Amino acid sequence: MSGPAGPKAKSKTEMYVDTKRKDDIRHANIVAAKAVADAVRTSLGPRGMDKMLSTATGDVIITNDGATILDKMEVVQPAAKMLVELSKSQDIVAGDGTTTVVVLAGALLKQCLNLLSKGVHPTTISESLHKASEKAVEVVKSMAVPVELSDQDQLVKIASTSLNSKVVSQYSSLLAPLAVEAVLNVRDLDRPDSVDLRDIKVLRKLGGTVDDTELVKGLVFDHKASHTAGGPTRVENAMIGLIQFQISPPKTDIEQSVIVSDYTQMDRILKEERNYILGMIKKIRATGCNVLLVQKSILRDAVTDLSLHYLAKAKILVIKDVEREDIEFISKTLNCLPIANIEHFRAEKLGHADLVEEVSVGSGRVVKVTGIKNMGRTISLIVRGSNVLVLDEAARSLHDALCVVRCLVNQRYLIAGGGAPEIEVSRQLGIWSRSLLGMESYCVRSFADAMEVIPFTLAENAGLNPIAIVTELRNRHANGEANTGINVRKGQITNILEENVVQPLLVSTSAISLATECVRMILKIDDIVSTR
Repeated sequence: MSGPAGPKAKSKTEMYVDTKRKDDIRHANIVAAKAVADAVRTSLGPRGMDKMLSTATGDVIITNDGATILDKMEVVQPAAKMLVELSKSQDIVAGDGTTTVVVLAGALLKQCLNLLSKGVHPTTISESLHKASEKAVEVVKSMAVPVELSDQDQLVKIASTSLNSKVVSQYSSLLAPLAVEAVLNVRDLDRPDSVDLRDIKVLRKLGGTVDDTELVKGLVFDHKASHTAGGPTRVENAMIGLIQFQISPPKTDIEQSVIVSDYTQMDRILKEERNYILGMIKKIRATGCNVLLVQKSILRDAVTDLSLHYLAKAKILVIKDVEREDIEFISKTLNCLPIANIEHFRAEKLGHADLVEEVSVGSGRVVKVTGIKNMGRTISLIVRGSNVLVLDEAARSLHDALCVVRCLVNQRYLIAGGGAPEIEVSRQLGIWSRSLLGMESYCVRSFADAMEVIPFTLAENAGLNPIAIVTELRNRHANGEANTGINVRKGQITNILEENVVQPLLVSTSAISLATECVRMILKIDDIVSTR
């Protein structure tokens, strides 16, 4: 009789499940992710510090762009990697606010640790965070002010707010109008709500200062024109051909060698080569083409010295080694078609421009194509800098400014900066949490506290007293001054909207939703299993 009773008794005693390991893993994940957030926290805001990143190859990068810092950091812990991905997501969606989103996620994780230590279930926290984030986005949207794309001054103010927190902030008065003009020029009127930043080509040229950065309505090539055999370097009324075939003697299809034993045979081969190249150049010249863009070739030389000599005699300007990925941009800009075979070389496939000339920029030379007929909606920017570090940071900052203007094209609303929306969200969620019941109320309250990390960090990085500033901000917001924020320049609290410290609505709303989503994901993980 004792046989069947044994297992039953055994199952009763095995009811206890050890959750210690799961708690430890959750704790380890949150601590690791928080450490990543703390690493970039000091670089938030206009008075934030810069980070110097040293790569394995010995290259040095100086930046305070959250996405760049986290991208270059070697993060090993899986949960901490999620924060790196988070900043990349924010970079794709909004382009700006990459540091904000990581700092916000770090603050939420800190609050989650407190709640978990008090015994609140992770699922309860997760669901409450989701509700709180939706409510927070509603609050931010209620503060938004509509903006018209025709109001360029307003757009420039928004772009300069984005640039003010960068290394090149002193040049914001120059870079902001360039970013606005570039985005408005490439905006497709058939799809007014979208801008493809691939239509803006940013070329980096060493030499000069950031002041020399210019916008070119046309095309700029980072190559010299070919000078072999004295070809032209300036062509007016240009007919431009974009070719993907080689102007060089053909090779055999398979790897083999031809042994020539006789001089007459050798002369015949050279003569055939000359005739072959001359035949091609005559066909090109017959269409009226006087500027030739040659795609880089890996199989054989795209152009040889002999072909360059004949092209120079035919007064054709040659730009060789055009990258394959640039072909689409060039054909869109010049409104021409890439030509893959000499037999298809016809006048209707060519692009037209008033002037193609080689100009010296800094230490190098570039070829500018201006006055393009029926030009596509593209634009080129030449960014200058006195050294590589400044040049790279200027290009990154300009990309952020372009993204900010793109956000405004997508959602035409702006909100105050300087920690104003975060304090307002915190205040309104605090009031809302009192109307909720049970654990949900605690979780929403914690979310509201976490939102205060942005104004707190802004004040801390600016060398102000964060506790006094945040307390004063709460007080002002409680009195109904919703657009009051931290004016870092004056070191006091003012109406930020009047000071023109503004940012697009999309930057704040996506930061709140993405940070919450990432934190919920980390909370739900209770075990790490390594697989082969």
